[in-house]
Amino acid sequence: MSIVSFFYKLSVSEWIIIALFLLFFVIQMLYYLLLFRKPYKYAISNGVKNDVKSDEPFKFPGISIIITAKNEAENLEKNLPYILNQDYPNFQVVVVNNGSTDETEIVLNALAQNHSNIYHTYIPTESEVINHKKLALTLGIKAAKHDILLFTEPDTKPLSKKWVYEYAKEFAKGKEVVLGCCQLELEKNLSKKLIHFDNLFFGIKYLSMALSNKPYMGIGRNMAYKKELFFQNKGFSSILNIEYGEDNLFINKVVTKKNTSVVLSPDSMVASNVVDRISIWRTIKAQYLITRKHLKGFKTRLLDIEIFSRYGFYLLFALLTLTGILQSSIVLIGIAVLFYFLRYFTQMVIINKNSKLFNTGKFYFSLPLFDLITPIMNHQFLRYEKQRNMKQR
Repeated sequence: MSIVSFFYKLSVSEWIIIALFLLFFVIQMLYYLLLFRKPYKYAISNGVKNDVKSDEPFKFPGISIIITAKNEAENLEKNLPYILNQDYPNFQVVVVNNGSTDETEIVLNALAQNHSNIYHTYIPTESEVINHKKLALTLGIKAAKHDILLFTEPDTKPLSKKWVYEYAKEFAKGKEVVLGCCQLELEKNLSKKLIHFDNLFFGIKYLSMALSNKPYMGIGRNMAYKKELFFQNKGFSSILNIEYGEDNLFINKVVTKKNTSVVLSPDSMVASNVVDRISIWRTIKAQYLITRKHLKGFKTRLLDIEIFSRYGFYLLFALLTLTGILQSSIVLIGIAVLFYFLRYFTQMVIINKNSKLFNTGKFYFSLPLFDLITPIMNHQFLRYEKQRNMKQR
């Protein structure tokens, strides 16, 4: 039987399956080729391009690094020196002790003796407020003496002494918001590989949107914005009734396609040791997922279409393959397998190129499994966190 006669004899339902399968394939390819490849392409282009020429005078803008800490004495002692010893002439570090009961204050006092650029204050342990994190950040922002605010966490350290400088270069271009990403200091065994993949794909999505002039969120471990932008938008007043969101919801409120930039150079990277087991990652991801419904704009809906088309593609691949087996049709099986591997190899190349930014290692045979598992896993994370919050109330 010729190929033409084979297609001529297909039933309406079989044509619908093939058409939908190819539609989902095209949608997936568009996401990967037009959107998800942007972070590593941007990193490559910025690695070649010298944004500030050596023969041009560069005015170093003052930068205040804001950190809030609650019982983080060990992390502060380990990670703060990486921040305090940045190769940048005009910066301060503001640490807000958010009601700690450990040795946080002792650590901060010891560091202040050897570093004149650290300022620390505190929120009393017994203070009763709706959201300690937002209060601590507001206190730190008010204490900052510079207009550029760079945010990170006690469990996070910059991977280069040029970290602050990389942000300064973007603000020198007139930007008001600069978004970065965060690597995880985590083993790369099979059980932890899933966390690495989830962090990688999470980062790819919000960075890709920002690089497409559609920014919608940032992460508090590596981002910066202007102090005046904070006060112009009345700080966190609009999200005080939401438990989380001091990073992604606030950024969602103030970003535009013109005022936002991204840093992805090796010198702009930070790494966090916060995750050592799946339960901690579950809490971190659930906090972002809980606030996701409050994000304004169509950007999250655009990313929801990717997930829908992904599952549609896998489902129709299985259905088309099964139909081909039942009908002993090499052509149907061939169509299913051909387009499956076209997507797989495209995805593998783009994911693994982006993986260099997040230091996650490579993904090969585990890729389809993680591709299917992560949306389900995040749904379960969100469900668990909501149930836990209800029990606490």
